[in-house]
Amino acid sequence: MKVPAFRAAILVTLGLVAACAPGVRVADTTPRSAEKLAELWMHPQDLETRDLLHGPGGAAAAPQAGASYTWVSTDTTGYSPGYEVRGADGRVWDVKLGPEAQSEVVASRVLWALGYHQPLTYYVPSWELAGGPGGPQEGARFRLESDDSEVIGEWAWGDNDFIGTQPFDGLIVANILLNSWDWKTSNNKVYRSKTSSSPQQRYVVRDLGASLGSTEPSRLLWILPIPMRGFGQGSRNNVDDFESRGFIERIDEQSVEFDFDTIYGGVVDLVHPSSVPWTAKLLQRVSDAQWEAAFRAAGYSPDVTARFVRKIKAKIAEGLAVS
Repeated sequence: MKVPAFRAAILVTLGLVAACAPGVRVADTTPRSAEKLAELWMHPQDLETRDLLHGPGGAAAAPQAGASYTWVSTDTTGYSPGYEVRGADGRVWDVKLGPEAQSEVVASRVLWALGYHQPLTYYVPSWELAGGPGGPQEGARFRLESDDSEVIGEWAWGDNDFIGTQPFDGLIVANILLNSWDWKTSNNKVYRSKTSSSPQQRYVVRDLGASLGSTEPSRLLWILPIPMRGFGQGSRNNVDDFESRGFIERIDEQSVEFDFDTIYGGVVDLVHPSSVPWTAKLLQRVSDAQWEAAFRAAGYSPDVTARFVRKIKAKIAEGLAVS
């Protein structure tokens, strides 16, 4: 039987979608050692006192605002423009411009507060670039590249040693709560310490700028090359969009559905319902002062900060309500 042209096209498209959909490893129920879990997450016993204004590097490691930084190279990949620069002290920074600069700093602070490893990341509201394009620059995210660790590889949301653990589930839930949606493998790095610090190896989710906005239905994005998928999954750093989306659509003893459109549905489906209140209870420990500090660290105005925090707290309350 001859298939009409338009039906054939649909079938071909659906076949491509199925072939290109990100795969997910079957969850492993084998208990992980504390040493292994520490590579992804360490219980934040000091969560209430963590400095969300300056992050894991503290004030001492922050780049100087208003200073001149020497151009090393220009980053032409990804959604946001950026540079690699060197400060007067010799430290090398990866710099990201545009709307993602603010949202990335906030998302990084939140994940670090919950116990997930994060690189040293700061928002610099104004600075000078010496060399290259040169001149005064807008606010930017500065991520330290020259420290006591090095990137040795990448890891995927759907294929890693932590699937089936509550900290990994919690990482998924936290990203959904922040509407952080750009989950391509190239954003996830494995760091190795150059010193004897523990853990020597750390699994890090970084480049978190595609957050604090909304997500959009995007199944057909599966047929696009991976580098192009980040341009159509949702918005970034948009408080109106962030306020417009919910959190939990349905939850029972076996599964949970989120108000979160994603091409990584298989990863989202890994979340056990018990991990929602687990994550919410960690987030509940973040104080009002810490929330304000996290957004102030990224240069947000008080009124926009209040709107973001109000919505985040509403989502936390949803998560607590299912416990």
